Amino acid sequence: MAEEVTLSSQLIYDGRAVRLRVDTVRVPGGGETSREIVEHSDCVAVIAIDAEDNILLVNQFRKPVEKELLEIPAGGIEPGEDAVATVRRELREEIGYLPRKIERLGGFYSTPGYCTEYLHLYLATDLVPSRLNAEDTESIEVVRVPVSQLRSMIAAGDICDAKSIAGLLAFLDFKRGGAD
Repeated sequence: MAEEVTLSSQLIYDGRAVRLRVDTVRVPGGGETSREIVEHSDCVAVIAIDAEDNILLVNQFRKPVEKELLEIPAGGIEPGEDAVATVRRELREEIGYLPRKIERLGGFYSTPGYCTEYLHLYLATDLVPSRLNAEDTESIEVVRVPVSQLRSMIAAGDICDAKSIAGLLAFLDFKRGGAD
């Protein structure tokens, strides 16, 4: 498959969380067009399981969609920070637990049609209470969901953000051994 060739790139916004650039590209047929690209740092997304086989989700208001969403914990990898260290920090901030066991389950691009963000997916178990306060997490509610209810909650639209659906389905596949 032929790739697009970048002819020029212009940064039009440089914010706290994202940067927006417009690239002029040559498409495989020879024509030119533009691509709006959101630059976002890589993140972690975490399936956290307690001793009773419940998944710890977070319920939080998301301004872009103007509603509360039930999600797996996630957050940005800080410059110079290791992804596993990010898992530990994010879980302490968002759900108040430190995992003693962390396993990588894979990863995925969140919205590759216009964004560079890559999410590293982890499984966190053997959780011990350990709260780390962060300024933007005070309105997060932790919700425990039995593993057995995940598929029905996704089907019903109770869990409706892409990273949570992708992460939870990958976890369910991992849990059953990855075989069909």
